[in-house]
Amino acid sequence: MALRLLRLVPASAPLRSLASGAQRVGQIHTSAHCKLRYGRLAFLLGDRTTKNLNEYSRVITVDGNICAGKNRLAKEIAEKLGMKHFPEAGIQYSSSTTGDGRPLDTEFSGSCSLEKFYDDPKSNDGNSYRLQSWLYASRLLQYSDALEHLLSTGQGVVLERSIYSDFVFLEAMYNQGFIRKQCVDHYNEIKRLTLPEYLPPHAAIYIDVPVPEIQRRIQKKGDPHEMKVTSAYLQDIEDAYKKTFLPKMSEICEVLVYSDWEAEDSTKVVEDIEYLNYDKGPWLQQDDRTFHYLRMLVQDKIEVLNFTAVPIYLPEITIGAHQGTRIYDSFRELPGRKYAPGFNAEVGDKWIWLK
Repeated sequence: MALRLLRLVPASAPLRSLASGAQRVGQIHTSAHCKLRYGRLAFLLGDRTTKNLNEYSRVITVDGNICAGKNRLAKEIAEKLGMKHFPEAGIQYSSSTTGDGRPLDTEFSGSCSLEKFYDDPKSNDGNSYRLQSWLYASRLLQYSDALEHLLSTGQGVVLERSIYSDFVFLEAMYNQGFIRKQCVDHYNEIKRLTLPEYLPPHAAIYIDVPVPEIQRRIQKKGDPHEMKVTSAYLQDIEDAYKKTFLPKMSEICEVLVYSDWEAEDSTKVVEDIEYLNYDKGPWLQQDDRTFHYLRMLVQDKIEVLNFTAVPIYLPEITIGAHQGTRIYDSFRELPGRKYAPGFNAEVGDKWIWLK
């Protein structure tokens, strides 16, 4: 409250010169990165989410197999509708959105490797499920970021793949013998705990590209690791999308399916999106009170990840307490992660307080 009141006082010339840097006011260090978070007081004082929402305040996801063209279509939809585009969340999603934005070492990014999965999906060190588990956590963080953006600003969001489609890859992994049944049970328990806490997309778009065409695109792309993906694995992904994902999503949101050549015409896709009725799903039952609780959740990233903590021993993802503490302490010493945002000004690897 003191900081809020100080902002109402006209700044003197010396203070204006420090506006872009850090300030020290009443023994409290602040910087240009400091921003007030939404909270209970804001709600009590009249900050209502529904005031920000309009007909384009939607969550749209674009799904499909590997190399199906999700990135291009999602980006063009976002541009044409004035929405925010969220590229597919990968292993380094957390490091790219926090700290100094540089990729972290494997130890801090799930101790897993997408390239290793492509090269040796049946590796006996548990990399396949560790990868799937870490990607789900990354996409959960991204989905919370997308909802936080929409509820705070009213601007719609377009995501490439989301937490609602991640299981199709898990099913394909299990069918191909890459992971154990215990891993599937663990994943399903996490999904059971996390999904009810969030609102699903308003619309889910699926790009249906035949496996032979997928393989042709992978070969053309030339990634030596992706080129090792088998047609059987790609077919299992397609089957999981069509037999499980699409029927489930059609119950809670609008679903649009396009062939590979139909998805090339993003203008037509946007027209179809604008003609949707949006007359089903839990979004219709929301009000300012329920939006308030959702906003409180999605801005607390620690709480978001807490829902993925299932107390069960799995060799693929379990580490010892001492190792976990060591990794966490080392992580907190990385640039940009030792102090809360707004309490420091970082220049290179040095922390400077301006007096």
